[in-house]
Amino acid sequence: MSAVAESFAKPNAVALSLRYALRELRGGLRGFYVFIACIALGVMAIAGVGSVSASLSDGLAREGRTLLGGDVSFVLFQREAKPEEVAFLRSRGTLSAAATLRGMARSADGKLALVEMKAVDNTYPMLGKLKLAPQLEMSDLLAERDGAFGAAADPTLLARLSLKTGDRVTIGSATFQIRSTVEAEPDKLAGGIGFGPRFLISEAALRATGLIQPGSLVRWVYRVKLPEAANNERATGAFIADARSAAPQAGWEIRSRSNASPQLERNINRFTQFLTLVGLAALLVGGVGVANAVKSHIDRKLEVIAAFKAVGATGRDVFGIYLAQVVLLAAIGSVIGLALGAAMPFAIVGLFGKLLPLPVVPAVHTDELALSFLYGLLTALAFGLWPLARVHDVPVAALFRDTISSEWHRPRASYLVFMAVVIALLIAVVIGLSFDRRIAAVFVASSVVVFALLRGIAALLMTIARRLPRTRLPMLRLAIANIHRPGALTPSVVLSLGLGLAVLVTITQIDGNLRRQFLAALPDQAPSFFFIDIPSAQAEQFDGYLRQIAPGARIEDVPMLRGRIVAARGVRAEELKPTTDSEWVLQSDRGLTYTAELPKGSKVVEGEWWRADYSGPPLVSLEKKIADGLGLKLGDEVVVNVLGRDIPAKISNLRTIDWQGLGINFVLVFSPNAFKGAPHTHIATLTEAGGKAGDGKIIKEVADAYPMVTSVRVREVMETVGSVVTNLALAIRGASAVTLISAILVLGGALAAGHRHRVYDAVILKTLGATRLRLLGAYALEYLLIGLATAVFGVIAGSIAAWLIVTRLMTLSFVWQAGSAAGVVAAALVVTVGLGLAGTLLALNKKPATVLRNL
Repeated sequence: MSAVAESFAKPNAVALSLRYALRELRGGLRGFYVFIACIALGVMAIAGVGSVSASLSDGLAREGRTLLGGDVSFVLFQREAKPEEVAFLRSRGTLSAAATLRGMARSADGKLALVEMKAVDNTYPMLGKLKLAPQLEMSDLLAERDGAFGAAADPTLLARLSLKTGDRVTIGSATFQIRSTVEAEPDKLAGGIGFGPRFLISEAALRATGLIQPGSLVRWVYRVKLPEAANNERATGAFIADARSAAPQAGWEIRSRSNASPQLERNINRFTQFLTLVGLAALLVGGVGVANAVKSHIDRKLEVIAAFKAVGATGRDVFGIYLAQVVLLAAIGSVIGLALGAAMPFAIVGLFGKLLPLPVVPAVHTDELALSFLYGLLTALAFGLWPLARVHDVPVAALFRDTISSEWHRPRASYLVFMAVVIALLIAVVIGLSFDRRIAAVFVASSVVVFALLRGIAALLMTIARRLPRTRLPMLRLAIANIHRPGALTPSVVLSLGLGLAVLVTITQIDGNLRRQFLAALPDQAPSFFFIDIPSAQAEQFDGYLRQIAPGARIEDVPMLRGRIVAARGVRAEELKPTTDSEWVLQSDRGLTYTAELPKGSKVVEGEWWRADYSGPPLVSLEKKIADGLGLKLGDEVVVNVLGRDIPAKISNLRTIDWQGLGINFVLVFSPNAFKGAPHTHIATLTEAGGKAGDGKIIKEVADAYPMVTSVRVREVMETVGSVVTNLALAIRGASAVTLISAILVLGGALAAGHRHRVYDAVILKTLGATRLRLLGAYALEYLLIGLATAVFGVIAGSIAAWLIVTRLMTLSFVWQAGSAAGVVAAALVVTVGLGLAGTLLALNKKPATVLRNL
């Protein structure tokens, strides 16, 4: 018995497989560059997104006290804390109070701009540093001198109103001198997105404006910094519990330093998951490249495999050797991806650190890297096992014949079970570790469906080509024959190109619809203005004034309060288990209204609207999706805290709401008697066909007549939101670029995998008299037909996926973007034909004699 045969007879199969796998890889990685690149790209995307997200989460956690402005914050809407509440908070630590309110700033030449006022006390900021230019002491900055209060403004306001430091503006009844500009606020993130530039003033100045009226939309924030001896999570939790017990109906929103900005953290988690899924899509596209590379490698190693079997190796031995190679190569690709992904947070901070509005603390996050490595390994195994397993039962004679014809058989059941276990583990990891498991499950199901459809498209394309009538055109006849012949590239090209195109079309359609929604023209019936903080005593008078200055405009006016859901179905809000798309309604105060009539844009789908003269116990109408997300039904009781008072109301009906019109509507609408006697303001909309010139005239006249009313131009708000969407879309494009690169690599790998067969075909056909031009034409037609069929499928599948995401998850309207779809199709055809002809030229350059001698 030979030494090789004896080694195969030894029981240590793992060590043997690894040894022979390493021996074969000593000859180089030829044929595996696409394999390694695909795995590296996918792992890099997942590791990079995970590392940046973890670094950001660490930054938020580390800077939690600074972002919050204290250890605990207590937020109230439309009312100040009562003296006894303030005394309780002050007794537990150092207290700092602030208030935010929107207002209209007017320059000396009459220009107007919406501002976000922030009134602070002498202790602000208790933590962190307020960066000003020039840097001034707070007492000097905000003091009243020469009939004007001091203020610091965002540089945007100065540019908008053509101001400079030292100039004066008026807001309401108060005059302000801008003494500095705000470069950075330590607690800005905790306040969310503002729709106007910051205007920092004192509390006394805010009161002097006259804008604080009963029911005004003022947000009061009370921050407490605990003593150093009690500065820990346990003491913080005890303080929060004591505060709830001391004032059970205060209705304040309480945050601790561990959740300084919960909405921001949730948004980061959701966006991270989305980008991770895009990275997984790139990894799945790369998986096709893995399968192609493994199959091509086995094709090249047929003689080696035959030699192994001839000297006594079993099918399981051969499988073990090449499985070890796949695992080693997947590990190499994953390590490369991990290195690039781990470096991403450091690179971002190094390049853009001073521009980032978020606290990113770069670090190597081993848990995220380990998860990314697992994704890479499982993906390689899931796609590589099928071509690996099928060599087990192929006899030596068939392997030698396989140099000319390829006849593959279904793998054994044991290998199919192994592959099923790997796929199940990959799915479990994807879904189990996701922030939103429902979205992850949809992604997995969609991937399975797309794979199945692509296999079906390839089979259908080959069947159609096989049954087409024989044409008299030689080039076309050869192209059609190449599509369905044994060993055709059709399945590999369709899978490679189809997945990448489907993902690309999905991304471009979502991007186009987001841009259309926030950056393009407003809906036809969208309001031109919102007017907020209209005193309820002057609501009718203000309505008449609007009709006077804008005749023919459509005006809507409704009362508005702020309230917070504190219980539902007898369960405290903190203990409810809402769905991910409805939990936002419990996170803070919400706008409320009362009315006798069904609001415009609403439609009752369950229950009945109350009578116009209803005077019984309070009733409430809920938006249907929110009610379903909270598990509420008709007759359930909802308790809302308004101005420090708990108000119970029974659900009378459920509504659907058309949010796309941008009109006035509320998730919670109460019967007219629910808030009898409660101080509140009104909100109004004005819809007219005037341009920007007309808009400016209306803003100026309203500011002159009603200085306490804040005018909000809808287009400016949409532009603010649109800028955020643009930045998000940029990140999505960057992640999707990884998928596109993977798809191109996989397509190139698929064409390279069939290169050997193309050489044989070209040599035989040239020997039989085919010219170089005819062969190029035939191959170009083949790639064009396959690419076109695949592109059509990619456009359809990607458009459907985008429609589902935009309409179901984002709850926005969807318009098919024909231009971007046509661009994707054209790019797909160019790439497919270009890569295909590049490989064909290499095959045509082979000398016939060299190939014919080896047949």
